[in-house]
Amino acid sequence: MAFDYKGKTVFISGGTSGINLGIATAFGEAGARVFVISRREEKVRAAVELIKSTGARADGRSADVRDFDAVTAALAACREGFGEIDVLVSGAAGNFPAKANQISSNGFRAVLEIDVLGTHHVLTGAYPHLRKPGASVINISAPQSFVTMIAQAHVCAAKAGVDMITRVLALEWGPAGIRVNSVVPGPIEGTEGMQRLAPTEDAARQVIESVPLRRYGQASDIAHMCLFLGSEMASYVSGAVIPVDGGWLLAGAGGALNKVLDAITAEGG
Repeated sequence: MAFDYKGKTVFISGGTSGINLGIATAFGEAGARVFVISRREEKVRAAVELIKSTGARADGRSADVRDFDAVTAALAACREGFGEIDVLVSGAAGNFPAKANQISSNGFRAVLEIDVLGTHHVLTGAYPHLRKPGASVINISAPQSFVTMIAQAHVCAAKAGVDMITRVLALEWGPAGIRVNSVVPGPIEGTEGMQRLAPTEDAARQVIESVPLRRYGQASDIAHMCLFLGSEMASYVSGAVIPVDGGWLLAGAGGALNKVLDAITAEGG
């Protein structure tokens, strides 16, 4: 079933690469007006041109989600150009493999600030611009929010925080008619995250074999879930944390990755 987002405005943080760019492009193909932000101006320009190639209206700004003023300025520009925001996707994230006694304080802080503080900035900054009632807020989380993984203490802490923000704001914003949900991607092919966590062919094979469907997911799989959550078909879905992972969590998602991550972080561990 095709989704129709004509006349709708979608704002996506981190929407210039990987999974988030796939989400942005899918909303553009569905007819939405799409506004993206990320830190690098050249990536914003490239993403905007790609989204426009679908026939959609698109715009964007460079903004670091750790900078509340920059985020709010971008949100105001979106509102001015495209109107109230119907769907907000918060997808900026940071990750790199490092065991807890290897990672610096600055490195740990950076991931928490991008994921947790960045989510807070994007969501609370957007609140005045969200359509009320009717807006859908979607946080892009990760299995680390509830799966213990070696060399991922910083990410586990950060994504657990993101999912708790999802649940709390579903409570707080529900009376205004705003739905808030998290999407938890499993192993997605071609993403920077999987290239870092499973950098070799053997590591990738181990991960794929740990997925019940025996394949990597695609960015389109995550985009399709976001299209559903942003639509009226999901009008009674709020506060949910939804895996899109081929059953990976059911099979013990951390098992294969823990072996891989233990090996690639062994030096100095």
